[in-house]
Amino acid sequence: MAKTSAIEKNKRRAKLAAQHAVKRARLKAVVMDQKVSDEERFAATLKLAEMPRNGAKNRVRLRCEVSGRSRGNYRKLKLSRIALRDLASSGQIPGMVKSSW
Repeated sequence: MAKTSAIEKNKRRAKLAAQHAVKRARLKAVVMDQKVSDEERFAATLKLAEMPRNGAKNRVRLRCEVSGRSRGNYRKLKLSRIALRDLASSGQIPGMVKSSW
């Protein structure tokens, strides 16, 4: 089980990223637009730099929903490899069986 503080910090980052997503996308569009004047682009860059770092989407870490583990996760299932194996072994994931040969 991961530290509770690490899990909570990641939840705060996800919440902040959702709050600032629209404003951040609008500013990034201005920065990337070559047709806009250099002064406006620079001003947008400064505003983007003033925004909180944890408001960026790429600061959010993919964590296991069951254990909070940060490594070895399957994106589709939002589970770590260890939690996935435990759930599959106990028969809680339909159609998934442990391989044997």
